[in-house]
Amino acid sequence: MSTLTHDRPSARSSSLSTGLAFALVSAVTFGMSGALARPLLDSGWTPGAVVLIRITLGALAVAPFGVRALRGRWGLVRDNVRLIGLYGLLAVAGAQFCYFSAVSHMEVGPALLIEYTAPAAVVVWLWLRHGQRPGPVTLAGAGICALGLVLVLDVLSGASLNVAGVSWALAAMVGCAAYFIINADDTTGLPPIALASGGLLVGAGVLGLLGLVGLLPMATSEASVTYAGVDVAWWVPLLLLGLVTAAMAYVAGIVAGRILGSRLASFVALSEVVAGVVWAWLLLDQLPGGVQLLGGALILLGVVGVKLGEPRPIAAAEDGGILLAVEDLESSEQRPVATAGPAA
Repeated sequence: MSTLTHDRPSARSSSLSTGLAFALVSAVTFGMSGALARPLLDSGWTPGAVVLIRITLGALAVAPFGVRALRGRWGLVRDNVRLIGLYGLLAVAGAQFCYFSAVSHMEVGPALLIEYTAPAAVVVWLWLRHGQRPGPVTLAGAGICALGLVLVLDVLSGASLNVAGVSWALAAMVGCAAYFIINADDTTGLPPIALASGGLLVGAGVLGLLGLVGLLPMATSEASVTYAGVDVAWWVPLLLLGLVTAAMAYVAGIVAGRILGSRLASFVALSEVVAGVVWAWLLLDQLPGGVQLLGGALILLGVVGVKLGEPRPIAAAEDGGILLAVEDLESSEQRPVATAGPAA
């Protein structure tokens, strides 16, 4: 750590860039899931079957790397078994199951808009639980992000809502907020990829159980699906859903959360909605309109406002926490974890 004291501004700038890069990778890959899943759903797949295969493939892909990162330190898993279970239950299985349940009662746009009030819930949680009161700039940034989401999702035309759908969407919002909050906890000693692995395994198990008891309808189809005018086998989008939109997305999101903190990471993740619109344009030929593009610009402006409104952490502790978050992904060597920054 002594070498960092001679170049702290550069280290902080580089670390922020790294964190934003991981956050954007997570948002872009998460945002791809809707465009990949839509043709499968149209061909006869149920949402439950798609999400179960997606999370199961993601869990299988990440598990070997999670085990390698632990290097036999199973005590870390035992010490954090409740956290891993909570992450899998809320941030993985809960968020997805509740979102698809909401969509079964209401239109996709309003459901997604309600779920993505999660960043505001993160700000409220940090305020009530940890005394991190948001400043006026943060609140203004949050408001701009909310307006941008309304424009991107194009819900101003008067979509109808119902109580059941809104209730499920709010439950999905809780799972989404838990994702951001747990991701930012760097006090557990768990490497990010180990947390992702454990959470995905728990999430797959919960979703599988819901399917077995009939709460999550399961139906599949072997019909080919079409993206951008090209027919592909049904298993191709499923592999991409599992390896890219689950495995890669969750690992990148956890690393981003530990670098940026839950508040900033959650607002950057709002760009997932913009990414979803772009992927729908590229893969499904659904061209976004000018109002949606304006909404995307407002989301980015809001993210900048949230960052400017964040309290400045202690430099040395910030640098240490950031480097550890990245090193946990690259190496299985366990080092002391810094406790500075937003705690969940």
